[in-house]
Amino acid sequence: MEITNHFEVEQSLDAVWDFFGDIPQVASCLPGTELTDELGPDYYGGNVAIGLGPVKLDFDGKAKIIERDETARTISVDAEGADKKGRGQAALLLNAGLEERTGGGTKVGVTMDLQLSGAAAQYGRGLVADITSVLLDDFAANMQSQLNAIDAGLDPNQAATAQSSSASGLAIGLRAARMALTRVFRRFFLPYNPELV
Repeated sequence: MEITNHFEVEQSLDAVWDFFGDIPQVASCLPGTELTDELGPDYYGGNVAIGLGPVKLDFDGKAKIIERDETARTISVDAEGADKKGRGQAALLLNAGLEERTGGGTKVGVTMDLQLSGAAAQYGRGLVADITSVLLDDFAANMQSQLNAIDAGLDPNQAATAQSSSASGLAIGLRAARMALTRVFRRFFLPYNPELV
């Protein structure tokens, strides 16, 4: 399934591009993600742990930067992993692009082609998209905190909020449910507007 999203940060395009050059630092911004091995140039091993209600998925996997375009300010990542308890697999092709905002700051656009099998696939496209959106919101907030720390001359790792712990199942579930209910409300109670769907 393809999922697209974007977020904005206050820092300049050059500062954000430099930040994306440090993959372990970027990974520390995504809740539940931990890089454990550097397998080669732009090639990493690690794990991702996400809890959702009674199910906790804990993936061991690998991620490789397959393209980094300095001029266009884009980066592509190919990742795959398997749940440690054998309950499923995930494959992800992620493309991120940076764009300078007119009023300052940087817009980060993300496109993900996510393939799931096993327990994770049972949640359905809508819920998986909502969970991904919640995680991306957390990633954006953590990244902004780290960029602010760098601007202040501090150690950005002090600003990392969820580097090694799993993403909370209850918090993710509640936020994803709120997003789903908001969508339902918009569809059934507001005049039709394709931009709101």
